[in-house]
Amino acid sequence: MARKIALVGVGKIAIDQHIPSLAKSDDWELAAAVSRNHQVEGVPNYTHMTEMLEAHPEIGVVSLCMPPVPRFDTAREAIAAGRHVMLEKPPGATLSEVHTLETLAREAGVTLYATWHSRKAAQVAAAKAWLADKTLERFSVTWKEDVRKWHPNQDWVFEPGGMGVFDPGINALSIVTEILPDPIHLKEAVLKFPANRDTPIAADLEFYHPKAAVVSAQMDWDHSGADVWDIEAVCKEGVLKLEKGGGVLLIDGVQQPGAIGQLDGEYPQLYADMAALVASGRSEVDLRPMLHVSDALTLGKREMVAAFDW
Repeated sequence: MARKIALVGVGKIAIDQHIPSLAKSDDWELAAAVSRNHQVEGVPNYTHMTEMLEAHPEIGVVSLCMPPVPRFDTAREAIAAGRHVMLEKPPGATLSEVHTLETLAREAGVTLYATWHSRKAAQVAAAKAWLADKTLERFSVTWKEDVRKWHPNQDWVFEPGGMGVFDPGINALSIVTEILPDPIHLKEAVLKFPANRDTPIAADLEFYHPKAAVVSAQMDWDHSGADVWDIEAVCKEGVLKLEKGGGVLLIDGVQQPGAIGQLDGEYPQLYADMAALVASGRSEVDLRPMLHVSDALTLGKREMVAAFDW
């Protein structure tokens, strides 16, 4: 029997990914929505979380898709009301607040799932398996896209807590922390801030790895042309390349067959995982991608670049 779920924050990502994924799922029934700006057809709509929680005690799960800065209070309210909570990436504006949510969820006996949708790309698991016994020599990430395409006129991404280029860049870091068998940590970073914005629009990162000579990432959110979401691992045994955000895998230049049994898309897999977590009474909160972003904002050298306007 499908569980009832409420969607909180009906913006671009909810419309493009969450609502279609829920519509296709046998695990879930979208039973309500909360948003100040949009409504979802066919379900009760509310402008405040408190109203929805009071009106629908039968809804046991909420999926939070709003920007990270206001998310903590909403998540805390849901947990206090005994609801299971699913968090869009990044799971919060700060590491400390997500640790607090994790504690609150454990004390309340509810599930908290900090999702990383890029880890569910079709070839990420295969890349992880191939790298497990390889000797890494060089590793590079190239993550470039156009903020105007993915977040049109959404000024919050350039406000404190919006993360700037790390909003997409954390997707790359979620894959990196999933597929590398050895842990890494940041050594240095250069962050490029538009003269009129509070978060970076580009970043160059260098990491420490116990074996590889070079582990680096180049991220750009003012990129023209096709999106570039590539990860390359040069090993003694061969070269692995993930393209299209983890959707395509090449080994020594040969494209590998698609993953067998993979659900159609990243977000359907997230919701399948959430169903399994709730059914088993478990939580999943992996903050490693967010740790690297926090380290970059701590260690990064700030460079001023041209002002950014939509």
